[in-house]
Amino acid sequence: MMDGTRYRETDQKCWEAKNWFAVFTISRHEKRVEQHLRVRNIENYLPLFQMQRRWKDGSKGMLQIPVFCNYIFVRIGRDGRIPVLKVPGVISIVGFGLDPCPLLDSYVHFLREGLREGKIEPYPYLTEGARVRIRNGIMAGFEGVLLRNKSSCRVVITVEMIGKSVSVEVSKEDIEPVGRTGPGRLPNNYS
Repeated sequence: MMDGTRYRETDQKCWEAKNWFAVFTISRHEKRVEQHLRVRNIENYLPLFQMQRRWKDGSKGMLQIPVFCNYIFVRIGRDGRIPVLKVPGVISIVGFGLDPCPLLDSYVHFLREGLREGKIEPYPYLTEGARVRIRNGIMAGFEGVLLRNKSSCRVVITVEMIGKSVSVEVSKEDIEPVGRTGPGRLPNNYS
């Protein structure tokens, strides 16, 4: 009984203030959902990534594509859930069962700043690789999977509950291993 009571208290605190939530949308409807949310004055954030595209006729153009396909973020309180679910193109608010699960404000801030600085790009969801923690900068404290991209290091940070990831450029000096891979250092292939 005590654990259930504690859960309800946490759930109650979650809804007392506005929090960020991931919203699952119909495929390729993220921008349309963002427009509907804006018209309804529902605070939202659709992280977009600029990508150059070449068409069959050889012409080029810049596209703005969602960083997370099928997802947009909304900042709502208890009374904001139903209006979000009524927006055309919205399938659900991401959570466990019927309970939406809030995101940390720092994650949304990290996405905004990282995209503004050009340090974030979409990356496929990963389940394998060396786990690292970022020590410095606006992303300090976030954990992810270490990758090598030409001469720079990149860390793939995953939002587990939506199964999506972003790749962030970091300096080798700004990361540390989460689990030991040797006597206190990164694997040899990352030095």
